[in-house]
Amino acid sequence: MSLIAQQTTAVSADGTSIGFRSVGSGPGLVIWHGSMQSASSHHDLAELLAGRCTVHLVDRRGRGWSGDGEHSLDCEVADVAAVMRSTGSHDLLGVSSGAIVTLEAALRLPEVQRAVVFEPPLVVGDSLSTDFIARYRREIAAGDVAGALVTGMLGAQMGPPIMQRMPRRLLRWMTAAMVKRQDRDPSSDVSMRALAPTLAADFGLVEEGRGRLGAYAEVDKPVLLLGGERSPRYLHLAVEALADTLPNAIRVELPRVGHGVLGAADQGGRPSVAVPALVEFLAASA
Repeated sequence: MSLIAQQTTAVSADGTSIGFRSVGSGPGLVIWHGSMQSASSHHDLAELLAGRCTVHLVDRRGRGWSGDGEHSLDCEVADVAAVMRSTGSHDLLGVSSGAIVTLEAALRLPEVQRAVVFEPPLVVGDSLSTDFIARYRREIAAGDVAGALVTGMLGAQMGPPIMQRMPRRLLRWMTAAMVKRQDRDPSSDVSMRALAPTLAADFGLVEEGRGRLGAYAEVDKPVLLLGGERSPRYLHLAVEALADTLPNAIRVELPRVGHGVLGAADQGGRPSVAVPALVEFLAASA
């Protein structure tokens, strides 16, 4: 990150320390990252917005600079409350699994006055089978990090479409090689090996979020719903359902990009694509 980031912590309701990095100046925007991510995953987006607001990049519990503890939707909403109060922020942006937390925070917390929700993995009807989660948990418990990561990727339909058609043995070999290579890289901020167990918490959020869609009709705050044109169908369905449910929502589909668009460029992201919609929303609903 070329801008100087100030590192701070907030203490959540259960005593867990939640670390975050702050860049920029102006009204606060808290970013709640998604699966297999950390605060650094959105440093490019933070730099692009830093001239308009103070961006607070959070390491969700169990990741990076934050402490660990119980993992649940209630705990993460409490974490959001701690960071919002610590920073005096009123705007929250959630990505993927972090967007499920953002929806709940917008519903429950008066501190959240505006929310940006990017492709929460809410299961609408039978849009996604979650049977793969049990296999992922078995593989993590057995120490098979590469196998668990492949199971999670295939089950959640992440990665380039071609990977969904590749032999699982080849995918596991490739993933194991990537994990080992990253293990040897001292510059790695949060490694795949360290993040792999946190998928259990994110899959738990998916399970907790099942059946919660109707509750979000009570979120009367301004919400920007973002999605990528090339993202998996079940994520499109989730965003469509939210657009029909939230009473004060604006939906924007980002062209020619997929689920990783908000990530840093070195992780395959193109966050500049989303900046115009973000700036317009934050300015118009101020």
